[in-house]
Amino acid sequence: MKRIYPILSLLVLLGISVPAAAQITIEVDETQNTPPTTILDTQVKNSRVDANSYFSQARYRAERAAIRKERNKLELGGGVMGSVASYSDSWIETSGGDNSIGLTATLFLQHTFTKKRFSIETRFDAKFGYNRMNVEVEDNGVTSSQGIWFKNQDEFQITTSPAYSLGKNWAIASIIKFRSQFANGYVSRSQQTVNDRKSTFMAPGYLDVSGGFTYTCPSQKFPIKVNVSPLALSAIFVESASIRNNVWDDKPGWQAYGLVNPDQSSKYEGGSSIQIDFDRTFGKKGVFRYRTTLFSFMGWLSNLNSKNRYSNFDNYKNAVQAWENSGEIGNKPTLTIHPTVRWENTLDIKATKYLSTTFNFQLYYNRAQNYDIQTQLLLSVGLTYTFNNK
Repeated sequence: MKRIYPILSLLVLLGISVPAAAQITIEVDETQNTPPTTILDTQVKNSRVDANSYFSQARYRAERAAIRKERNKLELGGGVMGSVASYSDSWIETSGGDNSIGLTATLFLQHTFTKKRFSIETRFDAKFGYNRMNVEVEDNGVTSSQGIWFKNQDEFQITTSPAYSLGKNWAIASIIKFRSQFANGYVSRSQQTVNDRKSTFMAPGYLDVSGGFTYTCPSQKFPIKVNVSPLALSAIFVESASIRNNVWDDKPGWQAYGLVNPDQSSKYEGGSSIQIDFDRTFGKKGVFRYRTTLFSFMGWLSNLNSKNRYSNFDNYKNAVQAWENSGEIGNKPTLTIHPTVRWENTLDIKATKYLSTTFNFQLYYNRAQNYDIQTQLLLSVGLTYTFNNK
């Protein structure tokens, strides 16, 4: 046993002095590359966000509607007026009287579109009315009374006014106006044949085009608008050959409407124009409303190819008288410089929302057609309705 101790001691010394070597293989777990999962990560899932899922069609439509309402102003009004008068035969025989029916329809539309400095205003105004009265008609020596319908109101007018604002009150603007009538017009109630026809659609028709500057008063208590156009065009159309050749008031139609000869269906004139517009409502509830338009055209360039052109009015009248006495059909003397004035007035008085009284007055003067001033007066009571989007 004593021999074994030295041997064990020698082996222990050798184990301490001799280095030990070993090969170790480490296997890498790929799952360790990902960060550790927390409780928050397990509750929230990654998802792709689509912007369209947050777009609201209702909100988009509401915003577009608000923009349209801000840019567009619309007013639409119409009315029907009528009157009836009925008498019995015994009343007519004793006290007189005449059975009659009168109907008149009106339509007014005004639309204004505004976008930044540009604006365009469109207006449509129409009146159409008939009345029925008894007329004594003679047939083979026998006189009888018949109820005849006769037109007493017939006119429509379309106006378009584009403008570009230069500042607070001034703008570069143009006015384009066209007016005519819907139905046939005749000389009288008892004369309603083709040979008695004196007006129809586009016979006559009037076109006015002007370009210039517009001043708008900023005061709401005095909403006046003045357009001054150094350059303007005025045209008249009589497209119906029968109306140009029909005769009333001892004048053929082409002469009554200021044409040079019966073969001419239109006439164009150059000149300058001015237009004044005023539209105001009075009272908190808009009981009174007054609208007026005064338009004046001064023609200084007309029928350059005409031989009989006169600038002096007295010389023109003498030339026309001489021309009428000669019996010549064509080459009627023309007036190169002459004024045209048209003044329209409308007063609306509202009794209720649907019942109102309307007063219309028009003054028209065209020295190339008639030396006298023409006036028209209409007072009516009836049902009316007006729509405003603002």
